[in-house]
Amino acid sequence: LPNHPDVAFEYVKALKECGYRWLLVQEHSAEDLDGHGLRERHLPHRLVARNSCGEEVSIVAVIKTQGSDTKLVGQMQPFYEAQTLQRREVAGVSSPPLVTQIGDGENGGVMMNEFPSAFRQAAYRHGNEGVVAANVTEYLELVEQAGVTEGMLPACRPVHQGALFAHVTAWEPGAADKALEALQRERPGFSMEGGSWTNNISWVRGYENLLTPMNKLSARFHQVLDGRPVDRGSRAYRNALFHLLTAETSCFRYWGQGFWTENGRELCRRGQEVLAHDFG
Repeated sequence: LPNHPDVAFEYVKALKECGYRWLLVQEHSAEDLDGHGLRERHLPHRLVARNSCGEEVSIVAVIKTQGSDTKLVGQMQPFYEAQTLQRREVAGVSSPPLVTQIGDGENGGVMMNEFPSAFRQAAYRHGNEGVVAANVTEYLELVEQAGVTEGMLPACRPVHQGALFAHVTAWEPGAADKALEALQRERPGFSMEGGSWTNNISWVRGYENLLTPMNKLSARFHQVLDGRPVDRGSRAYRNALFHLLTAETSCFRYWGQGFWTENGRELCRRGQEVLAHDFG
C-alpha cells in the first residue's frame, strides 16, 4: 500500500474512478487515525487518503491478517481462527467478523499437497451456518443490508501518515514532501516509500536499476496502445500485456539484487522489443 500522502491519494482516487468498491490491505500497512496499529482487524475499514492540499478520498479496505503465509492458508487456519471470534458492533449494528488471509503462491508444495484435503474437511464441517465461506463483495453486501454503510466503518489510513501529518504546517502543494524532510531530520531512515510486513526493506532504494526500465516499459506500453484501435484479444496485444504485468511483479525486488533483478530487467527489455516489433 503506498503511504506517501500524494501517491496514496492518487492511488485510491484511480481505484474509485475505475469502479473498484474495495481493496485488500495488509494489516501492517495501515494504522488507526490515532496512529496506532489496527484494533479491529476482522472488520472492514474505511481507508482515508489525504493529499498535500488537504483533499480526501476514501474506499472500503478489507484487512488481510498475518503475512502472506501459504502454510497457514493451505491448512485452512483462517477457518479455525474464525471459529474463535464473536460478532462485533459497528455503530450499534451487530456484524459478523471477517477473517481474510492469502497465500503468495505454491511454496513448499503446501497448496498442491495439503490444501485440497484441508479445504474439503473445513467445507464439510462449516456447512451453511455459523462460520461460512464468502467472497468479500458478498460479505460487504450482507453487512450493508444489515444497515452498515461505508461511513460507519472504522477509519484508517496508510501507515506512518500520522507522524508525517504532525509536521504539516499548511495544507498546500508540496506540504507532504516538506513535512517528510523535517521528519527525516529528526528520524534518519524514516521512509514513506510504501508500507508492508517487510518494513525493514525499502521498496525503492537499491532497486533503481530495475524500477527505471520497469517504469519506462509501462510508460511506453501506454504511449503506444492507449487510445489505439487494437484487438485486445489478439496474440500481439496479449503478449505485450503479459510482458508488462510479468515485469511489474514484486518478486523481482523482494529477493534482493542478483538473479531475480536480472530476470526482471530482461523482461523489461523483451517487452520493449515486443512493442517495437508488433506495434512500431
